[in-house]
Amino acid sequence: MQEGTFIAPGYPEETGGRQPDVYAANCPTRQLLDRIADKWSVLILTTLGGGEMRFNALKRRIDGISQKMLSQTLRSLERDGLVARHVVPTVPVTVSYAITPLGSELIEALQAMIDWAERRMAMVGEAQCAYDTRERERLIGA
Repeated sequence: MQEGTFIAPGYPEETGGRQPDVYAANCPTRQLLDRIADKWSVLILTTLGGGEMRFNALKRRIDGISQKMLSQTLRSLERDGLVARHVVPTVPVTVSYAITPLGSELIEALQAMIDWAERRMAMVGEAQCAYDTRERERLIGA
């Protein structure tokens, strides 16, 4: 160890030599999975997959997202290395967001899920109707 340095306690649960286990409650992989499986994260990442965008353009493109939620999600995605924030010192300041190479890898998997959902929504809708019918019949017969 170099003179003047000291050992910091760190975060052994994140930096220890253990293999990731998404089924373990304290595994950081589970936290990452929670974040990237979030609907807003999916929509932001796939939108940015089409190219760099400014904050307000993202907000207009993703119907229903609040300014606060967009800001929080972008911050989390930036922290995870999936999105890069670019600031141009203009008046007013121009801020845009782009997907990183790491985020691009993830988009492929997310796009497969989106494609599946769009292809299978009718089947899911039928299953939901059948379930609701069975539940109504069960409650009436009870």
